[in-house]
Amino acid sequence: MRRVEHIMGFPISLLIEDEEATAEAAEPAFAWLREVDARFSPFRADSEVSRLDRGELAPHELSPDLTEVLALCEEYRVATDGAFDVRLPGRGLDPCAMVKGWAVQRAAELLTGLGAKRLCLNAGGDVAATGGPWRVGVRHPERADRLCVVLSVTDGAVATSARYERGDHILDGRTGRPATGLLSLTVVAPSLTEADATATAAFAMGTEGIEWAASREGCEVFAVDAEQRVFRTPGLPVAA
Repeated sequence: MRRVEHIMGFPISLLIEDEEATAEAAEPAFAWLREVDARFSPFRADSEVSRLDRGELAPHELSPDLTEVLALCEEYRVATDGAFDVRLPGRGLDPCAMVKGWAVQRAAELLTGLGAKRLCLNAGGDVAATGGPWRVGVRHPERADRLCVVLSVTDGAVATSARYERGDHILDGRTGRPATGLLSLTVVAPSLTEADATATAAFAMGTEGIEWAASREGCEVFAVDAEQRVFRTPGLPVAA
């Protein structure tokens, strides 16, 4: 069963390879992702995030989901000494760097909870998978028609932060300027919540983020710095 929708500003594709899977099996996951977009988008004036940013909601009035997301954001802000920050000076509250991986991971868990055994959920190039092995290609940061490496993922997630799709869009919260020390950084982790947030946070840190990400429990890293040097951790699950 295959399905693709454009949600949160990027395509989200789902592949379930269970023989009994039907088109209806995907609806709870996509309904959840549409709900997240409506509630957490900083680009929607009526979203919970926008209302909080305007001061219309007190902390005790927040939903448990947003409370959880903001707690994760604070955890990564502290862990990176401020490089990962969803409240940059001169900008509104924007937790998208955390929401994407968190929401897609929750969608994958929703599907497995409903009985899906072998699935791959791809959100703009970031992948949550179960029942593998699945082969996940990591794009070359300077050549769109080439791969740097192909990974093998059975039950876990892969996320990449890079400059090739959206330019210098990741800011170092410590300086407020674009992070330019890396071309791309990929993280393999047990969940997409951790893989995506760690990749974004490490990219914001620049070259020092490679070692920081590699030190995170359960994380394996593949990175290319601005001088085209390649780094990878010994446990990176490279496909045969």
